[in-house]
Amino acid sequence: MPIDLTETLVVGISATALFDLSEADEIFKQKIESDPDTAIDEYRTFMLEHENEPLHDGTAMPLVRSLLNINSHRSSDSSSPIVEVVVISRNSPETGFRVLNEIRRRKLPITRSAFTAGEASSIYLDAFYVDLFLTTNEEDAQEVIDSRVCASALVKKPPQANGELNEEQVRFAFDADAVLFSEDSEIINQTDGLEEFWRSENEKQDIPLQEGPYANLLKKLSKVQERLPGRIEYSPVKLAIMTARNSPAEMRVIKTLRSWNVYIDQAFFLGGLEKSRFLKAFKPHIFFDDQDSHLDPASGEVPSAKVLYPSNSPLKKIMKDKAACRKVQLEAEEQ
Repeated sequence: MPIDLTETLVVGISATALFDLSEADEIFKQKIESDPDTAIDEYRTFMLEHENEPLHDGTAMPLVRSLLNINSHRSSDSSSPIVEVVVISRNSPETGFRVLNEIRRRKLPITRSAFTAGEASSIYLDAFYVDLFLTTNEEDAQEVIDSRVCASALVKKPPQANGELNEEQVRFAFDADAVLFSEDSEIINQTDGLEEFWRSENEKQDIPLQEGPYANLLKKLSKVQERLPGRIEYSPVKLAIMTARNSPAEMRVIKTLRSWNVYIDQAFFLGGLEKSRFLKAFKPHIFFDDQDSHLDPASGEVPSAKVLYPSNSPLKKIMKDKAACRKVQLEAEEQ
């Protein structure tokens, strides 16, 4: 009888998000454009020569360890795990041996994997029931966002800060607009200004925000909280919103979450204060945001990942144009 994972939180993760493979990746990137065949051969040789050497943590390793620990709360009569982690990698089975070797060396309870030998890993997510896919490959992340198969993000480099994270909990931090919620409100903010954004959000506070690319993941995490024993307030799964929204734009967020029947442990309406200051205190295992202006300072403190805009998103063009204008202004100031 096939295994049913519909009630399980399934996280798909690339090998480069799980482990630090930057040295091998750099060897491949340096030659792939000039001579693809030589690049593949050198990458394969490097991976085979080093396949018995330990790997360092990738950005998503703290999240994976804590997620897998959640399965210790699984009730004896449950037929499915609470959390499943699947490695989905562009490595070939041959070069992926080093990844599997490291998983065994660490005794990580990861039993499912796919090695696609360069083929887009994103096409297999639906088959694995994946709810969240973490990768360092922008092309894969973009394909997943465009397909809307599941939530996806492009992980930043591991944080420089050495703070230990609580492995008895798993702590998620989410931006609001264009992540949990649709980009509609953010488009108003970017095109019409903050005052119009505040006016619109206050006026529409009783109208739930449309779902964004991470809405289904948030709802799945809420279901995971319900599967765990004890009161939801004491759940080891902690959910927080870190948003630049503030009054009078905060009420619509809370009312939307109520309409989704989702419990959020903490919400921070920061009104322009730097998010990294609060993330350093909250200590999430992963922080999701759509803007590099928030992610760049945050990623030095906590594991962070970028939520890409759909390819056809108006916000994608708006932000690109604004970035180009800023660049021109900076160049003019330097002259």
